[in-house]
Amino acid sequence: MLSLLHLIESHLREALDKACLNEFSSECSLGVSLDSDLIAASKPEFGDFQSNIALVLAKHLKRNPREIALSVAKVLEEDLRFLAICIPPEVAGPGFINLTLRQSCIENEVKRILGDSRLGVLSIKAEENQKDYGPIVVDFSSPNIAKEMHVGHLRSTIIGDSLARIFEFRGFQVIRLNHVGDWGTQFGMLINHLKQVAPKALDSADAIELGDLVVFYRQAKKRFDDDELFRSESRQEVLNLQSGEPLSLRAWSLLCSQSRREFQKIYDRLDIKITERGESFYNPYLKQVVDELQASGLLVLDQGAKCIFLENMFGKDGKPLPIIVQKSDGGYNYSTTDLAAIRYRFKPKPIGDGAFRILYVTDMGQSSHFEGVFQIARLANWIPERCLIQHVPFGLVQGEDGKKLKTRSGETIRLRDLLDEAVDRAEIDLRSRLADEGRAESKSFIKNVARTIGFAALKYADLSQNRATSYQFSFDRMLSLQGNTAPYLLYSLVRISGIARKGGELEQVTDNLTFALPQELSLARQLLKFDEVIAFIEEELLPNRLCSYLFELSQIFNRFYDQVPVLKAQPELRNSRLALCRLTADTLKVGLGLLGIPTLERM
Repeated sequence: MLSLLHLIESHLREALDKACLNEFSSECSLGVSLDSDLIAASKPEFGDFQSNIALVLAKHLKRNPREIALSVAKVLEEDLRFLAICIPPEVAGPGFINLTLRQSCIENEVKRILGDSRLGVLSIKAEENQKDYGPIVVDFSSPNIAKEMHVGHLRSTIIGDSLARIFEFRGFQVIRLNHVGDWGTQFGMLINHLKQVAPKALDSADAIELGDLVVFYRQAKKRFDDDELFRSESRQEVLNLQSGEPLSLRAWSLLCSQSRREFQKIYDRLDIKITERGESFYNPYLKQVVDELQASGLLVLDQGAKCIFLENMFGKDGKPLPIIVQKSDGGYNYSTTDLAAIRYRFKPKPIGDGAFRILYVTDMGQSSHFEGVFQIARLANWIPERCLIQHVPFGLVQGEDGKKLKTRSGETIRLRDLLDEAVDRAEIDLRSRLADEGRAESKSFIKNVARTIGFAALKYADLSQNRATSYQFSFDRMLSLQGNTAPYLLYSLVRISGIARKGGELEQVTDNLTFALPQELSLARQLLKFDEVIAFIEEELLPNRLCSYLFELSQIFNRFYDQVPVLKAQPELRNSRLALCRLTADTLKVGLGLLGIPTLERM
């Protein structure tokens, strides 16, 4: 309804000017904005839109807010262009102006977006005052080489993927980057350890399994923590890598290739499209980062290391916390790499990505790190004017005991095991339901439906939570056909497919739509809100808002389905109701697609 909201907003501004001409002008210096005071109504009984502008103006005009609201409403009642869109406004409470769309306006809007693949959502190319946008970089997933992806990677991967899909739907060019941990100290200690216990792994492809590599990594980490000599040798290996020593580079390349193949298996299962550009990509730019920071006067030498001390960054002891850009041995660390990445991503093409917005989808525990890195990038003037850089943090995945989700033995759950279990549980549930219904289905049908429901349930359970909070993981809850779950939404689509199978011509577009019943108008209004939801997520980066919208849409549709005859209705009503069914199906498919969730015709 964004187009209607903007149109009504213009009529409201005109009415305000006329009603308050002698006492107030939007051009005066009172500092009152008229643009942000028209919002979607909080409850159906308040109409479609509400404005509290009268309350905002009351203290400036020193008049009763209800009196101002009544004056504005009177002007609107005389505006024939406004009355073609809304019924006469109502003034409620102390001075709220409630605006309700005319039934004919709702019918015309539904007809306008019916059959539109964008469902009324404008592409950025079609917007007024179109800007020359650069790409949006979405940095997400980011597992570490020589480690298996675990449940903690699930949130970054699917939240980042969903945000990328939404920006792509809006027409932005999106660069989906997998900033894998393929460089640094962990490689020094792993290569050093493998030289001593499994040297073949450093010169032969697939000499060991990834699971064994993980075990070797843990052994190397323990030695690094406990053995000073091993620690010193490992740091030398890091320097060998950074200086391009051939044998170290070959060993590093083999380890990366092995991990990369395992990561891709996970991405393929989850339908994730992502381009790997790991920490190693930025290695050639690290010296330039240090040189530019040195030239700008930002670096301080502290115990041999080149550091930056930032405002509001303190350690546990209350002392200023340095961000080390180059270590005393000449090596670099994560902060240096992240600074090089920011610098490269904002640099214009062809020497960089030419990005205008960068999103980092990582856990909340990295908030301080990114706060510091972003602050340095701003001080170095690496973030162009009007460009955005944002950390998109998320909480933990917890067990039902409220603690971090782990196996019974206390190990971190591997992501591939979690995916397998989701599909297995979905299949058990599906077979049980088919048996209760006396339905016989093929093995291929059962496998496809179980896989779709399992992955859909896993993704939706995560995305439906506010990403800023932790949530408790429950297979039983996420696979339920009741409540805010993927199976509930998929079942709504299956019901619409059932209407089509019974003869409902969903593809037929009628010239005249008529919505007389409250259930029809309620469904139509909800369908028209899709563009508002997309606009909200583009700004606030909260995919759970789309989940809430789709859940509410499914609830409203199911009430409509249960209470309003469709196929047995009179022809003129039948076509209008089929149009609502079609638009509901299209909206659910597009909405779930933006969450990375495929749909089903039968389940």
